[in-house]
Amino acid sequence: MALSVSERLRRFYDLFSGNDNILIVIDADPDSISSAMAVKRLLWRKVANITISNINIIKRPDNLAMIRLLDVCLVHIDEIDEGSFNRFIMVDSQPDHHEVFARFNFDVIIDHHPETDVKGSFIDIRPKYGATATIMTEYLRAAKIKPAAKLATGLFYAIKTDTSNFERQTLIEDIRAFQFLFRHINTYLARRIEQADLKLEFLKYFRRAIQNMHRRKNKIYVHLGSVVNPDICVLIADFFMRIDSVNWSIVSGIYAKKLIIIFRNDGLRRNAGNVARLSFGRVGSAGGHKSMARSEIALADIKDLVDYKNEDKFLTWIIKKINKRAGEK
Repeated sequence: MALSVSERLRRFYDLFSGNDNILIVIDADPDSISSAMAVKRLLWRKVANITISNINIIKRPDNLAMIRLLDVCLVHIDEIDEGSFNRFIMVDSQPDHHEVFARFNFDVIIDHHPETDVKGSFIDIRPKYGATATIMTEYLRAAKIKPAAKLATGLFYAIKTDTSNFERQTLIEDIRAFQFLFRHINTYLARRIEQADLKLEFLKYFRRAIQNMHRRKNKIYVHLGSVVNPDICVLIADFFMRIDSVNWSIVSGIYAKKLIIIFRNDGLRRNAGNVARLSFGRVGSAGGHKSMARSEIALADIKDLVDYKNEDKFLTWIIKKINKRAGEK
């Protein structure tokens, strides 16, 4: 029999005392950041100290804007003295998702990804939920806590992001949490975070993309060469999908000695995840959803297949690989 949210909350609270020093470890993105904020609010004045630590380097402009605008204090894992803490919490992830997590014995794991072999005193994993932020919103409501505007805005944005504006897997619980949070958010902050997806230094890549784009029927292909951040490929792929005559946008770039290929389509025709997997699954990781997909290939694995230093030849190779699998000439 499934536990009620109130019973889950009671069991969660029973783990902690006023002398506990808590470390919340996250792979920082909107869902994990806001969920950690919610845990911190739940344990406010119930424990001695709470620190949120990120294992990754945060580069995405929207994530940086979220941290800045919502006044989130994060300490990178390399600066953490784990001996200073006696309780460890993980949200929006599970121990086998990253090797760094193996350093800790987690007392609490709260997540919405498919369950792996996890152990802990308190585990709440709900893979059918669209976001961990939804689970944390239920905890706040069960605790009768009215979220402050910044916390509500973070959770609200996380649900929007992880459900892709409710286009991905979503339950009625996600919608209920979203509606509840909407009553408490700061709409200005939410808008600022959503719109903070560009840095000034990214603009040169848009110019390069427009100048070098290759159009075939309703598809646009672009190879950007070396990029300072793989998210640039995502931004430009999404940008080209805003053109009314474009059904597919495929943008590639080189980052950290890997070829990154981002696929976007209108979701009406071929499955982007299948095309990515069939085209590049044998030489690297590839997959995704119907309208969005990604492939990452180590340059060392394709050095004998294509001259990746010649950007024109490289783009031609990418196009041929995709069209061969898509059944086009």
